[in-house]
Amino acid sequence: MTTRLDVVSAEREIFSGDVEMVFAPAVEGEVGIMPGHSALITTLAPGEVRAVVPGGEEASFYVSGGILEVQPHLVTVLTDTALRAEDVDEAAAAAAKEQAEQALHDRQAQIDYAKARAELAEAVAQLRTLERLRRRTGRT
Repeated sequence: MTTRLDVVSAEREIFSGDVEMVFAPAVEGEVGIMPGHSALITTLAPGEVRAVVPGGEEASFYVSGGILEVQPHLVTVLTDTALRAEDVDEAAAAAAKEQAEQALHDRQAQIDYAKARAELAEAVAQLRTLERLRRRTGRT
């Protein structure tokens, strides 16, 4: 049994296809969605959305947060930024993490702390998404 998953960013559709299960980083904690799940709308935190496609393989995506909408035969992820996990730029994410950490630690700077914390959370989520992908695929 499958359900349809659509992952849509502000720029384009990243994924649309049948899946057996979806895992998503809801603000309250990770949620798992199976076909026939009851209706649900929840806010997503930055992190990894994983989908088990027919045949048992996983598709993995980084999302910058957003909204998860579940209907009995359709799961929709709406987000500002979405990337396939393998497309996450590790060097850029590491640099963004370091820059956000430095901004938060620099007491002299005139910075927007909420923005710096959000940027740090996104960079860490991207790096975790890559790390999980590597563990699942055995890549280094």
